[in-house]
Amino acid sequence: MKRKIARIVTTVAVMLGVGLSSITTVKAGEDNYTYTYDYWGDVQESPDAYTVAHVFDYSALGIDRNFKAPESLFVKGNTVYLCDTGNNRILELERTGSDSFELVREITQIKGADPETFNGPADIAVDDDGDMFIADRENNRVLRVDKDLNFKMEFTRPSDQAIDSEMTFRPDKIVADTAGRIYCESTGINKGLLKFEEDGTFSGFVGATRVSYNFMDYLWKRFASQEQRAQMVSFVPTEYDNVYIDKEGFIYAVAGGLAEEDLKDETVDAVRKLNLMGNDILVRNGEYPVYGDLYMGGAGGITGPSYFKDVTVLDNDIYICLDQNRGRLFGYDDQGRMVYAFGGNGNQAGYFRKAVSIEHMNNDLMVLDQLDGTITLFIPTHYGQLIYDAMAHFDVGEYDESQACWEQVKMLNGNYELAYIGIGRNLLSKKQYKESMQYFEAKYDDENYSRAFAQYRKLWIREHIVTILIIIAVAAIVPMAIGKVFSLKEEIDNADIFKLRR
Repeated sequence: MKRKIARIVTTVAVMLGVGLSSITTVKAGEDNYTYTYDYWGDVQESPDAYTVAHVFDYSALGIDRNFKAPESLFVKGNTVYLCDTGNNRILELERTGSDSFELVREITQIKGADPETFNGPADIAVDDDGDMFIADRENNRVLRVDKDLNFKMEFTRPSDQAIDSEMTFRPDKIVADTAGRIYCESTGINKGLLKFEEDGTFSGFVGATRVSYNFMDYLWKRFASQEQRAQMVSFVPTEYDNVYIDKEGFIYAVAGGLAEEDLKDETVDAVRKLNLMGNDILVRNGEYPVYGDLYMGGAGGITGPSYFKDVTVLDNDIYICLDQNRGRLFGYDDQGRMVYAFGGNGNQAGYFRKAVSIEHMNNDLMVLDQLDGTITLFIPTHYGQLIYDAMAHFDVGEYDESQACWEQVKMLNGNYELAYIGIGRNLLSKKQYKESMQYFEAKYDDENYSRAFAQYRKLWIREHIVTILIIIAVAAIVPMAIGKVFSLKEEIDNADIFKLRR
């Protein structure tokens, strides 16, 4: 009942206080392409933030044969690198138009390496000098080569006591920072990312996930016999599925394969943002955790939570996670609030059979489908670009322009919470505190509402300080004056009585 009343109150408040001519609250079904979640966790239909520009297969890219179990995309400038893992090659593609690519070269061997050929190249990173770092998984090494494919050095299994002797170094995902350090995720090693210095020295692990455990299981392990403990599940960190390094050098890491009960545990995170110390600094101010779909029903025979297989980060700090389970893309802003979700499993354009990698070029997105052997290119729609423009204007202090963009977004999608919050933040930045409070209140943004209210209270006190002081003075003086009057009256009365007695 309270929930229904809250909805009615919110709708009336927005219509009267915010000035929206009409509001529609639509419960979306399973077949909607783009959607968001509202404050109550209901799925809300949304205009498409992205549209499919083209779906490229090997022939459309000018490649001689089909991909075989491709695993990764990497973008550097205007160039796309594709790890065609099953064919033991890396394809370098140049974007020649808004929806066209051209094959530059096919990389199959490295001059001076031993061996010179790849065996399961799983990932690649390229630095500003053109040096390539290649995770040659089945050769148990990470190669560093120059732009002309000359061998420079290799990173192999560290001889460190922290790594069990039974563990094999199988580099699966890799990122490189501007200082030449590389961070590597290796299959079977769950202590975090392996960090190698520029000279190849192993300097330890970074960003191991926190261990989740059930207290009763932990208690039972404390008193169980050695044989019983051996048969129980060990409390170990979760392996990362993929990593991405943003323009500021922060590493975003995703862990897929988490169970539903794990996601409800506050110690388990599907997405982490790691600083140089390996500490997670991801902001999570959204109403719901950052783990994709809130509902995990069995539509289409697919069950369980979202499986974040990869992540990419736009220059505006929106990070987009690729859900391999349902073939969806989930975009979040720098506060952890969902910006959009779209996609699905299927054979149509914009749907996937097994999405394994996501990358971006400016604001365009590219998704690699391993089973179909295709790259889907998404470009922002007018609606999606308005969202990005609103954020960009706000970041540089252009609050009027940002507010104008959010107003257009609100007209296109009356249910979009970020539009109200965005308008409220612009009004707050322009010191229109009372007006901003209405927008924050409409979407239950407690944190920003508190900020606006604190500033509004200070402003109100400053404007009414004279009146407040007068009221305080009157409140203090009037009782004293009344008391003095009564005191004088009593003295006069007493004096009169004394005279009469005389």
